[in-house]
Amino acid sequence: MTRIGIIIGSTRPGRNGAAVAQWVYDIAKQRTDVEFELVDLLDYKLPHLDEVYPPSMGQYQQPHTLEWARKIASFDGFVMVTPEYNHSTSGALKNAIDFLYSEWNNKAVGFVSYGSVGGARAVEHLRLISAELQLADVRSQVALSLFTDFENFSVFKPNDFQRDSLNATLDQVVAWSQALAPLRAQ
Repeated sequence: MTRIGIIIGSTRPGRNGAAVAQWVYDIAKQRTDVEFELVDLLDYKLPHLDEVYPPSMGQYQQPHTLEWARKIASFDGFVMVTPEYNHSTSGALKNAIDFLYSEWNNKAVGFVSYGSVGGARAVEHLRLISAELQLADVRSQVALSLFTDFENFSVFKPNDFQRDSLNATLDQVVAWSQALAPLRAQ
């Protein structure tokens, strides 16, 4: 069965990402054609990139990298839940992505972002990063506004139309993950 990881891309205390990712997961798990799993960066305790060799060489030496690599390798695609910090994604998510290379290759990725302008600029940066990692980013995305999808900027209350955006994103991530399976099998 196709497996999709929903990555919580923030580790900040008081983060909104956990609630957003739980919403994604609750909707996603209603599907019967795919298995979804929440992946919280807080559970992996990744320091700033501390591997001697570039990730593209696949010569990981640190136990935390090996654990992270096993988790990411177990998925066929991803939904990354990202905040927008300073017109980009979080440093924690970027660092976690940078630890690995081949584990990301030939998989699909979709984005659920949040911020003052829906996290759109964070996703634009993630799309550039995805291309380098041979991740196929899907067109559809969910852009949540801190002004309209959160109460007092912290209590997540998404507008009803956001569910349609999420389902479109999930449909595309699943379809692309399945379409890329032959490339992953090589």
